[in-house]
Amino acid sequence: MAKKLWGGRFTKPIDPEFEQFSQSIHYDIVLAEYDILHSILHVKALNKAELLSNEETNQLLEALYILMQEVKNNEFTPDPQEEDIHSAVQNILEKRIGKLALKLHTLRSRNDQIAFDVKAYSFSSALKLWEALTELVKAFLVLAKKTKGLPYIGYTHTQRAQIIQFSDYSKAYAIMFDRDRERLEDYLKHTKVRIGAGALAGSSIPHQAYTDAIHEEDPRDALKMRVVENSLEHVADRDFVIELLSHASLIQMHLSRFAEDMILYTTAEFDYIDLPEEFCTGSSLMPHKKNADLMELLRGHSGTIYGNLMALLVTMKGLPLTYNRDMQLDKEPLFRSIDIILSELDQVSRMVPGIELKSNKINKALEDEHLYGVEIAEFLVNKGMAFKDAHNVVGKLVRYSEDNNVLIKEIPNEKLQEFHPALNSASLKSIMTPEYAIKQKKSIRR
Repeated sequence: MAKKLWGGRFTKPIDPEFEQFSQSIHYDIVLAEYDILHSILHVKALNKAELLSNEETNQLLEALYILMQEVKNNEFTPDPQEEDIHSAVQNILEKRIGKLALKLHTLRSRNDQIAFDVKAYSFSSALKLWEALTELVKAFLVLAKKTKGLPYIGYTHTQRAQIIQFSDYSKAYAIMFDRDRERLEDYLKHTKVRIGAGALAGSSIPHQAYTDAIHEEDPRDALKMRVVENSLEHVADRDFVIELLSHASLIQMHLSRFAEDMILYTTAEFDYIDLPEEFCTGSSLMPHKKNADLMELLRGHSGTIYGNLMALLVTMKGLPLTYNRDMQLDKEPLFRSIDIILSELDQVSRMVPGIELKSNKINKALEDEHLYGVEIAEFLVNKGMAFKDAHNVVGKLVRYSEDNNVLIKEIPNEKLQEFHPALNSASLKSIMTPEYAIKQKKSIRR
């Protein structure tokens, strides 16, 4: 049984099944880097408060910096029987430097450690997400440049609507993900990693001792570390986790919408787009299949990401101040969501530039005369007709075309002029083209 950070008042051993049930080392090991950082800051603060000698401080710091390097080199291997990451770090240090390690936990609580650790992890993860989104935005802009000027079909209600440029379609997703990036920028601005809460009431280590330790360890303010303003709020707060999971859910929503588009447009029924083979799979039975599995997994993980957000909202909704063990359950939803989103963003960023358009299929779809209804209505408006009346005329024209199984452009001039005197076959043929439809849209800067 691994040594605990508590236990003096207990006379009976912990129930083995409860011990296993309550362990978190198998997932909070992810926080090792930040927990060691908390210990480094705490040691320096203890020294400045004259609770540790310079010799003790140097010995502890040397051991902690070695342990930090092991974490960064993926050489950190705590005992799987440890209760949590805090106990693991403490016990490893005790094995290496003896009883001096027992002074490490002077005047601090795991409540302070975990709030610090999770916020530092969240801050770092938000920065990683921002960087990954930057790459994804670049990927969509590369696709936009690659497909510049190529016409495509825009949809509303999953019905053909109007002619668009595929570059504008690509830029639409670039803008969505850039908006996600802006939200993360705001998150990074107001998220501050705090230390010094004790268990909940604060610490007898002076505020200045922590402040000096922070400035010494992080002079560039990379993690925005601060001394706590309100110790109760600090150990009770998980808003920053919920907020980050909310941002993750929005990113996931945009990824899922893009995935749905790709799944739809690569079906034989549409067949407008060809996805890079590296991101597709085949069938164990049907040799002809090329399945958009990455896109389907993106869509499927929406349930995971949304569920993680809801799980934490429900966990936190009824907790009294301050810390409660329920809050241990914030970590797996957070870690899992961040891992999924970062992996998705990386893969989609590498896939997007390889997307190819199937021009023959797209050009065939562009022959659909319904796509040019707005152009015909605007043509009539430019002849002096009120738009409502023009809208009505074009609707009747479309209905006549369908009822008589004849193309609008092939309706005789005599019949066309029954709908409106300005309509004739030549004018309709000139405006019912992708080039004309795109050229007429002047509000978009390209």
